[in-house]
Amino acid sequence: MSGSCDLDTRQALSSALGVVADMPGAVVHLDLSTVPFCDAASVAALVRASAALSGQGRRLLLHDPPYSLRKVVEMFPEECAALEVAA
Repeated sequence: MSGSCDLDTRQALSSALGVVADMPGAVVHLDLSTVPFCDAASVAALVRASAALSGQGRRLLLHDPPYSLRKVVEMFPEECAALEVAA
């Protein structure tokens, strides 16, 4: 992914996550290295996508998430427990 994830791009993010959910494999990797910002609603969309994949016995693994995403996860750890960030 690239660009900010916010109100202006929420529909595109939802579409992209739908495509991600249809990708084959036990682990779906999502590169966020060129995403400078994710608002809370975008983080919630990522949580829903991760939970949906988990329900299929699969994982969504986030790579290089922006500071804003990490901050939301820090503020809402229980709500964001479904998110998995690569070390």
